Amino acid sequence: MTLDVAEAAQGRWTVLHITGELDLMTSPEVRRRVHDAVAEGHRALVVDLSDVYFCDSSGVGVLVATRRLLRSCQGSLRVVLPAGGMTDGSHVNRVLTALGVRRLFEIYPDSDAAVDDEAEPLSA
Repeated sequence: MTLDVAEAAQGRWTVLHITGELDLMTSPEVRRRVHDAVAEGHRALVVDLSDVYFCDSSGVGVLVATRRLLRSCQGSLRVVLPAGGMTDGSHVNRVLTALGVRRLFEIYPDSDAAVDDEAEPLSA
C-alpha cells in the first residue's frame, strides 16, 4: 500500500497531488483529505492523478463522490491526468474510460492548466 497526498494552494485552487496507488486500501485517506479541504472552506479543488500508477473502482468511487460533494456546495472540481490522455497508456485514463465516467470530469494535462481559469479542459 503506497500513497502520498500533497496539498498546495495555487491561486483560488487547492491542489491535491496524489502519488501511488488509489485503491481499496488507500481511497479512504484520499476521501478524508478531500473532506478536510472542503471543511476548511476550499471549494475549488484540483485532484492531480498524474503520478497515480494504479486505480481501482474504489478510487473511481472517491472521484465520483468528490464531484458530488463539490457540486452540492457549488464548488469546482478539476482532474489532472497525463497530457497524452488515452494515447499514453495511462492506467487511470483506461479505468475511467472503461467505467464510462471520464466524461463526468473536467480533465487537464497538468496542474498549471487546471488552475488556469482561461484554459480549456481536454476532450473526453
